[in-house]
Amino acid sequence: QLQLVESGGGLVQPGGSLRLSCAASGFTLDYYAVGWFRQVPGKEREGVSCFSRSGGRLNYADSVKGRFTISRDNAKNTVYLQMNSLEPEDTAVYYCAATTSTWCSSTRMGYWGKGTLVTVSS
Repeated sequence: QLQLVESGGGLVQPGGSLRLSCAASGFTLDYYAVGWFRQVPGKEREGVSCFSRSGGRLNYADSVKGRFTISRDNAKNTVYLQMNSLEPEDTAVYYCAATTSTWCSSTRMGYWGKGTLVTVSS
């Protein structure tokens, strides 16, 4: 069974940090483009960061550049999202997703996790 499971969400104060994890089972992330997306109720899902399938390229949404870092541990078949200097605007459900395409796109991701809630509030 192919599965992505996110963890690491929670409540954090503005300026704080969280690290999200996305563990894959049933397939090897090495052969997929893997990304993080987020969604606020009533708004469209937003791409946050992506690793290309080759692992050679990555990108970030302008809103998180300089604050978030995506990384992967192939031995653990896990992708991470380190989030620093969190702002209330970062509050959302964060999803991990994977695709056999070269690059991430919210319309082409074949596998999605169930999401983990991040709340930034004082």
